[in-house]
Amino acid sequence: MHFTKGHGTGNDFVILPDPDGRLELTPAIVAALCDRRRGIGADGVLRVVRAAKHPDAVGYADAAEWFMDYWNADGSLAEMCGNGTRVFTRYLTVNGLAEPVDGTLPLATRAGVVQVRAGAEEIAVDLGAPRITGRDVATVGGLTLAGTAVDCGNPHLVCPLPNSIELPSLDLTKAPGFDPAVFPTGVNVEFVTPAGPVEGADLHVLMRVHERGSGETLSCGSGACAVAAVALRDAGRTAGVVAVDVPGGRLTVTVDERSCWLAGPAVLVAHGEINLAALAV
Repeated sequence: MHFTKGHGTGNDFVILPDPDGRLELTPAIVAALCDRRRGIGADGVLRVVRAAKHPDAVGYADAAEWFMDYWNADGSLAEMCGNGTRVFTRYLTVNGLAEPVDGTLPLATRAGVVQVRAGAEEIAVDLGAPRITGRDVATVGGLTLAGTAVDCGNPHLVCPLPNSIELPSLDLTKAPGFDPAVFPTGVNVEFVTPAGPVEGADLHVLMRVHERGSGETLSCGSGACAVAAVALRDAGRTAGVVAVDVPGGRLTVTVDERSCWLAGPAVLVAHGEINLAALAV
């Protein structure tokens, strides 16, 4: 099996070229590929397949040639991955599989078709306006933290920390607790604290995240969009630019009433082959 390894602010992926949808990918194979000791190691798998060749995306084939078939590290499927779309786009453009038209490139995902802008240093994707849907609480390390539920194509729970709790002190080695009645398919939980002003941004925050199916990751693109939406709301704003610092670097989120552009670096670091028979499947 041929693969490429890439990341966006440390949110890393195994990219599998499968343009005609012939690869028999299973949850066990995905989990084995993402194993950081016995496989390649990643937060998830991006299968590169034409929309017309995948049953989950054939309905988008008229709008987008390529479908991002995204799998979490535990082998479960996910609707959306903001950093994944950016790394996926880098793979397409570097390998000559797609070129932006009028500055943008459409990509099919399980959450619908998104538009991507590809630059030399950064790639930006419009994930659509985040929808704040309600409130819930997360429990972590004996703490109960109030949060805001946000739909970015996938579910998020954004929990600002009180001043008495420092962001690095949270133990995210275990999944935070949440109400399964509110999030029946699981949820990505973001923990947030404010930060000092930075040039070019209206707001600046620090974020850690525990992603469903992957654990704590160095970055989560859709999570950064959810955090930006809540930070702007709490500041009494309906639009603006938010710098979101994650353990893996900085993402910039630009929000208005119709769109949410997530921008940051997307890097391909390795290409190779893996012997499926050697994986612990």
